[in-house]
Amino acid sequence: MIHSLFLISCGGDIFLEKHWKSAVSRSVCDYFLEAQDRAGQPDDVAPVLATPHHYLVSAHRCGIFFVAVIQSEVSPLFVIEFLHRVAETLQDYFGECSEASIKDNVVIVYELLEEMLDNGFPLATESNILKELIKPPTILRSVVNSITGSSNVGDQLPTGQLSNIPWRRAGVKYTNNEAYFDVTEEIDAIIDKSGSTVFAEIQGVIDACIKLTGMPDLTLSFMNPRLLDDVSFHPCVRFKRWETERVLSFIPPDGNFRLMSYHVSSQNLVAIPVYIKHNISFSNKGSTGRFDITIGPKQTMGKVVESVLVIVHMPKGVLNMTLTATQGNYTFDPVTKVLIWDIGKIILPKLPTLKGLINLQSGAPMPEENPTLNVQFQIQQLVVSGLKVNRLDMYGERYKPFKGVKYVTKAGTFQVRT
Repeated sequence: MIHSLFLISCGGDIFLEKHWKSAVSRSVCDYFLEAQDRAGQPDDVAPVLATPHHYLVSAHRCGIFFVAVIQSEVSPLFVIEFLHRVAETLQDYFGECSEASIKDNVVIVYELLEEMLDNGFPLATESNILKELIKPPTILRSVVNSITGSSNVGDQLPTGQLSNIPWRRAGVKYTNNEAYFDVTEEIDAIIDKSGSTVFAEIQGVIDACIKLTGMPDLTLSFMNPRLLDDVSFHPCVRFKRWETERVLSFIPPDGNFRLMSYHVSSQNLVAIPVYIKHNISFSNKGSTGRFDITIGPKQTMGKVVESVLVIVHMPKGVLNMTLTATQGNYTFDPVTKVLIWDIGKIILPKLPTLKGLINLQSGAPMPEENPTLNVQFQIQQLVVSGLKVNRLDMYGERYKPFKGVKYVTKAGTFQVRT
C-alpha cells in the first residue's frame, strides 16, 4: 500500500525518508514542492496529488509535511489517518514533533516506522504496544546503550499484541489511580461587517489521561449528548452502546489518548464568545487612513477571555501605522504589512482598544477593500456548545479513582470582515 514516506520541512528540505517495498526516488517530491510553492500557506496544500506513476498523500503537522507515496488505488483518508498517527507517536515519544527532535532520535524513528508498517500495511500503531516494542528514549538508557552497544528494541512480544484489547497492556499497576478528561473546542467562524455570523462551526475533542490499575471498564455519560451528531471514536469505544444509550463505554488505553472528536455545524448552537467593533477607513485624496478596533467578551458566562491575539494583513499601499493600544502591545512589519496586536487577558470593565493613523504611499491608489481581522483567543472552563460531562462510572475493579474534567474553548479559523 504505502511504498515510501518522506518528511519535508516547510522550507522544502527532505530530512528523512523511509522505504518499505522498493526505493522511490526523491525526485517524486518535486511535484509536492511545486504544489507547496503555489499554495502559499502550508494548510492550503492539496492532501492528495497525482503524478504520472504515483499518488502523493500528505498531512501537515507541527511545521512538518508527512508525505506518503502510493502506487495503487487506496482510500486517501486511511493513509492520512496513518500519517497523523505517526506524528502523534513521535510527539508521544520525544515530547514534541519537530525537525530537531526527529534528527536527534533518528534511529528510534526508523525503528518505530519499521514496526508501524509491515510491507506497507499498518501493523502496530497503538502507543502502548509500541512502547513495549521500542523503549522511549531517556538519558540513562542512551548512556547504557552507548556503553553496552544494546538497542531500544524490547526482548519480548507485547502482551496486548495478541489480545482482543490491543490498546491496553496487561498487569498495569499504579499507586494513585486517576482519570482526567480534557474537553477542548475550537470555533471556526466568519463574522461580516455588521457583526452578523456568516459561518460558524465547532471542532471538539475529548482527550483522556488514564492511570488506572488492572483492567477497568469505564462508562462516561453526558448531560446533553444529543448535541453530538458527527463523532469519531477511539477503537476502544463500544459503538453499539453509543448508538442505543448515548454513553461512552470503553476499556481505556494506559496513559494519554484521544477518546473522541466531534463536530457541531448547526449555527444556532455556536455561541460566539467575543465581539469586535471596528472602523477602518482610507482617505480618497490624502495619504492617511483611520484605524480603530475594540474587542470584548460576549456570552462567556463570566469566564475570562485570555491569550487574545489579533492579526491583520494590511493592504500593500500601507507604509506605516501610528497607533495607541489601551491594553497589550502591537507590532507592524512594513515589509510584510502584517499588524499583530497581542492583548493577552481581557480585563474588564475597560475594553482593549487599538486606534490611530494609517500612513499610505503618496500617489498610490486607495485600497480596493478593507483588511480581514484574524482573532485568536482561549477561554478556560467553558465550552461554547454547552456539552457537559455528567459522570464517570468504573466497573471491574474495586478501588475508587480520582476523577477530573477540564473544559477549554479556543479560536480556530476566526475571521472578522471589515
